[in-house]
Amino acid sequence: MIPTWAQIGYLVAAVCFIVALKALSSPRSARTGNLIGAAGAVLAVVITFIAYKPDHLAPILIALGIGTVGGVVGSRRVQMTQMPQLVALFNGVGGGAAALVALLELGEVSADATVAAIATAFTILVGAVSFSGSVITFAKLQELMTTRPVTFPGLPVIFIAALLGGIALSVWLVSDPRVWVGVLLCLLGLAIGVMLVLPVGGADVPIVISLLNAFTGLTVAAGGYVLGNTLLLVAGTLVGAAGTLLTKLMADAMGRSVFNILFGAVRGGSTLGGGTASERPVITSGPEDVAILLGYANKVIIVPGYGLAVAQAQHTLRDLVEELQGRGVKVDYAIHPVAGRMPGHMNVLLAEAQVPYEQLREMDDINGDFKTTDVVLVVGANDVVNPAARTTPSAPIYGMPILNADEAQRVIFLKRSMRPGFAGIENELLYDPKTTLLFGDARETLTKLLNALKTV
Repeated sequence: MIPTWAQIGYLVAAVCFIVALKALSSPRSARTGNLIGAAGAVLAVVITFIAYKPDHLAPILIALGIGTVGGVVGSRRVQMTQMPQLVALFNGVGGGAAALVALLELGEVSADATVAAIATAFTILVGAVSFSGSVITFAKLQELMTTRPVTFPGLPVIFIAALLGGIALSVWLVSDPRVWVGVLLCLLGLAIGVMLVLPVGGADVPIVISLLNAFTGLTVAAGGYVLGNTLLLVAGTLVGAAGTLLTKLMADAMGRSVFNILFGAVRGGSTLGGGTASERPVITSGPEDVAILLGYANKVIIVPGYGLAVAQAQHTLRDLVEELQGRGVKVDYAIHPVAGRMPGHMNVLLAEAQVPYEQLREMDDINGDFKTTDVVLVVGANDVVNPAARTTPSAPIYGMPILNADEAQRVIFLKRSMRPGFAGIENELLYDPKTTLLFGDARETLTKLLNALKTV
């Protein structure tokens, strides 16, 4: 029986999680939200140690120490461009841990405890799916394997057979909770997770990360029921609900259904284009000419993308914007919901450079302003301004809402090369007569552009 003081402590921790989730909805309060959530987690761990007095304390503390050191070192060393991969790994670890805990609890589940057995089977299966699926998303984002959809003959049949097998093993486990049946179910879940993510390619990978995050949250909630831990139930439900909502919002931002994102390639479509660079002629310019365009503009919109994060050029971009504002130029940042490799990637990147939150404007809010904009400066973005989303039904991004950069008077692209974006398709806006390309590393190019602007 959990002491009353421990239940009150768990309630405080649960409130911390709820407050933290709310605070994370705004860049202004996100840092505070993280600290509140971390404090709630620490409180929950301390209460658990004191209230339950676990056996084998030494190995538990050693494992806790190793995990703490690994987490601190890893989080400090990870680059902003690698943050989606880190999120995928953390998510996978959560799902895998939930599955392992459920396996260990199988010996405590009696045959007449039907609801507990159902929760255990669910945790094992879905937790394993989340773990292996997250590992594959990590490998894709880290480019340890191809980002293109991976399919093979018979994949749909094998996948459906694996799902039916998972359901059958789950029913068996509920009726007869044996450990070896749970192990088989876990192995089958690992295979399902791999087959679920392999056919997903290109810009759809971040959406799958969000979906798997929801899976992990649901497994933690189910694990909380199995363990009789209300705090895990609350925390898991929060993560599951938030992940599900985020997945839906991201899919809407891409103009696609979640089913199409997951199984489009299996059904014969593709979530990735050709990926080859074009040799068509484009208009190029130097920093001096672009500086003149920017310096004499009345209104400029910045469209940041993954290339900005790769070059770590956010601080230089902020300096450029401040120089323009000092000249009386109105400047805003246009933030697309799926710019970068994860939701909020550009917001976090620019917040790190101390860009005022008021300048970060979401797509729906700023799209109407492009028609009255003199210059749009696209820094390392491609797919989020690609008109193919409106004009080319065969394009993998067709139907995705985009930033209306093509409606501005002039468009400047800062690109490293003519290589397509993550969706792997050409951007016709690059060949528009009003578009000028400035090639090079974003940070070096922005530095030259800033120096040139100061002489205008």
